[in-house]
Amino acid sequence: MLNTLVCLLLLFKTKASASDESFVFNGFRGANMSLNGLAEITSNGLLRLTNTTKQQQGHAFHPTPLHFNKSFSFSTTFVFAIVPEDPQVSGHGIAFVLSPNTDLPGSLPSTYLGLFNQANNGNSSNHVFAVELDTILSPEFGDIDDNHVGIDVNSLRSVEAHPAGYFGDGNRGFHNLSLISGHPMQLWVDYDGPNMELNVTLSPIKASKPDVPLMSITINLSESTLDSMYAGFSSSTGSVFTSHYILGWSFRINGRAQDLDLSNLPSLPRIGPKEKPKVLTVGLPVILSVVALTAASIIGVMLWRRHKFAELMEDWEVEYGPHRFSYKELYMATGGFRERELLGAGGFGRVYKGVLPKNKCEVAIKRVSHESRQGMREFVAEIVSIGRLRHRNIVQLLGYCRRKGELLLVYDYMSNGSLDKLLFDWMKRDKLGWSERFCIMRGVASGLLYLHEGWEQLVVHRDIKSSNVLLDGEMNARLGDFGLARLYDHGTDPQTTHVVGTLGYLAPELSKTGKGTTATDVFSFGAFLLEVVCGRKPIDLRPEEPTNLVDWVWTTGGGGR
Repeated sequence: MLNTLVCLLLLFKTKASASDESFVFNGFRGANMSLNGLAEITSNGLLRLTNTTKQQQGHAFHPTPLHFNKSFSFSTTFVFAIVPEDPQVSGHGIAFVLSPNTDLPGSLPSTYLGLFNQANNGNSSNHVFAVELDTILSPEFGDIDDNHVGIDVNSLRSVEAHPAGYFGDGNRGFHNLSLISGHPMQLWVDYDGPNMELNVTLSPIKASKPDVPLMSITINLSESTLDSMYAGFSSSTGSVFTSHYILGWSFRINGRAQDLDLSNLPSLPRIGPKEKPKVLTVGLPVILSVVALTAASIIGVMLWRRHKFAELMEDWEVEYGPHRFSYKELYMATGGFRERELLGAGGFGRVYKGVLPKNKCEVAIKRVSHESRQGMREFVAEIVSIGRLRHRNIVQLLGYCRRKGELLLVYDYMSNGSLDKLLFDWMKRDKLGWSERFCIMRGVASGLLYLHEGWEQLVVHRDIKSSNVLLDGEMNARLGDFGLARLYDHGTDPQTTHVVGTLGYLAPELSKTGKGTTATDVFSFGAFLLEVVCGRKPIDLRPEEPTNLVDWVWTTGGGGR
């Protein structure tokens, strides 16, 4: 009898603790967290998920599994900040995660946010729930824009998404928020299990929780979660330096998460120069005469203009002089890189339309970052060499500009844009009849043959795909974007490098050899041909469609269909 009572008491105690699991971190100094990848806790208590390493991921989870049941509810809130090196583009975002494990095995960085990979994305066996703060537009996952909050269940194709922001009191208007502003923001995720209601709310850190959530949906999470789950965060970087921070976190099962003490959260690293003492700004106007103030203003304007258009020019760049544009010239060509001149954006940077002031020539200007100062000379030399390519089916690289850690590449402007925009836009598909498609494929083949055999050096493109094929005003195809290209002397063996390219176009041997060759280019070209002929993407993430176009054609052809 006594043993029975003891067992009942222990069982009651276990159920009580499981139904009331909670924790709160007002900063993470000394916190016990399960970290992997780039994730770390800084000396002042920030949870830093990624640093300035490209194409990597970081995971941070509470080390103790949480016990859920079929009617569980939970509430969580956390303060985060996304701090990119380039204020205009970031990569790739943060996700709050419920997962059966803490390492998310097989997950990939970049667009996969460290959550899934090409093979398991969309599988119900993942048992992963996430709320993503996504800063890159990924059309393959149906993203609505490059600044949104999404609700994900076992897949990066969100079941619900909304542009980042919050509703004012009493639902009085929507206020946009830039996730990559570098400023802290607070997110709330509240799930009512019995009513199957999920609310997601976002606001600036100093504002109270809005009355109206950003998203509110009906969903049964018990179908996607297991009895034992871990709570935490995942983040990843692409080709742009970005740091992702969590400043504080509160979580509770079957109850409202405890409020964070915002005044005790750790501070983010300082961005920009230190603020000048007020005594200088107040005292100088009194001390200085009108003449001195006027002179200082003139000097200040001159220095500001000089700094605004400052460039880096080293002795070794003199030999590349004819291929170099001034930053001022490109700034004027794009009207100061205005948003209305933006042609496209992605993990590699932004592309703007411009008109050169001297000759009124229309150009496309691509802004990219280059992290290696040591390899800058070789990189510029290679860019200038590629600029010497002359072929009717190659996008002409006109020159470059170098400013701090940024490169600006100047190309011929292609008025009909990239081929993928026509292939997969139902409103524009009528422009691509069979004769047009044949001419496009023949043009790309001609350009690729020139790269491999027709020039003084062998050029391996390494990223042949429809989005890198541009169309001029007469629908002539031109192969572009040589950002991943490599030049070799004819007859030499290509060097082993990191595997680069785009999923669906990569030759199978790349994963083993790491060598981009003419053969791997031809494989990518073959996948491109199938894409143009079939009108399907090489990787189709819709469950009712074949996943890999090359495999599907191979299997279908082998079956005699």
